[in-house]
Amino acid sequence: MPDVLLVTCADWPDGEPAGHLLTEDLAARGVDAAWARWDDPDVDWSAARVVAVRSVWDYEWRRDEFLAWAGSIGPALLNGVEVFTWNTDKAYLVDLERTSLPVVPTVTVDDESELAPAVARFLPAVVKPRVAAGGRGLAVFDGEPGGPEGLDESMLGLGPWVVQPVVPSVREEGETSVFTFGGRAVSQVQKQPAAGEIRVHESYGGRSGRVPVTDEAAEVARRAVRVTEELLGTTLAYARVDLMRDEHGSLMVSEIEATEPGLYLDLVPENAAAFGEVVAAALGAPRAATK
Repeated sequence: MPDVLLVTCADWPDGEPAGHLLTEDLAARGVDAAWARWDDPDVDWSAARVVAVRSVWDYEWRRDEFLAWAGSIGPALLNGVEVFTWNTDKAYLVDLERTSLPVVPTVTVDDESELAPAVARFLPAVVKPRVAAGGRGLAVFDGEPGGPEGLDESMLGLGPWVVQPVVPSVREEGETSVFTFGGRAVSQVQKQPAAGEIRVHESYGGRSGRVPVTDEAAEVARRAVRVTEELLGTTLAYARVDLMRDEHGSLMVSEIEATEPGLYLDLVPENAAAFGEVVAAALGAPRAATK
C-alpha cells in the first residue's frame, strides 16, 4: 500500500488533469503515492499514512455517501470530514458573511415559495443549489426591483439553494483564484466567462490563464483561510479561494474550495510541489523534493 492515497472518482480514474505531476513530485521526495476512487470497496484506506482528496467531482450527487466515507478515514485525511461537511454546502458563505471577511452577499432558501422574494432582494440575482459544483444548476434572473416576473423554478437545479446578487465585474473581469497551501498564497489564476455568461467554467465557454500573485489577492485569500480555520477550529492544508471585485473595486470572496479544488496543474505545474510540501509535512517527510 502506498504511503499516500490521492482520492478521485470513477469519471477521473487517473486523477485530475496533469495529476501525474502530484505523484511525480511525491516520488521525488521518496513518497510512494497512488490514485484511488473514494467509493472503491477494495481499497484499504487504513493502510495509508495520508489520504488527500483531489478530484472527487461526483460528490454533489452522492454527498451523504461521500461524507460517510470521509468520516471513516480518521486523522489521515487532509482537511478532514468536518471541513468537507461545512464546505460542500454553500450555506457556509452565510457563516463567512457574519465575520469581518468581505463575501458576496448570500441568503439561503429552503422552499420554492421563498425563492421569488429572495431573488427580488438582489435583482439581477443568481440562484445556485447549495450542493453543486462546476456551475451546474445555476440560473440568473434579471428584472426590475419589486419582484421578478414569471420566476420559473424549472430553470434551477434541485434545492435547497443560495441566492446572491450578480456581481457586475464578473461579466468583464471574471473571477480570480488564489491557491493556498499551509496558509501560504502560492499561485493565482484568472478566469473569464464567455460573452453573455457569468460562469467561468470551460464547459460554458470560459477561459483561464495564469497570472502573477498580487499582494491584494494574496492578503484576502490568506485572511479567508484564517477566518475559516477560526470558524472550524482546525487548519487547512490546502484551499482555493475564489474572488470577485465589488462595486467599489475591492476583492471579496465568492467561494472557498477546501474539499476538492482543481489545482489547474496544466496552467500552474508548480502547484504540484506546493501540494507535495503539505503532504510531506503531514508525513513528517523531507520538505524539499530531490530531482
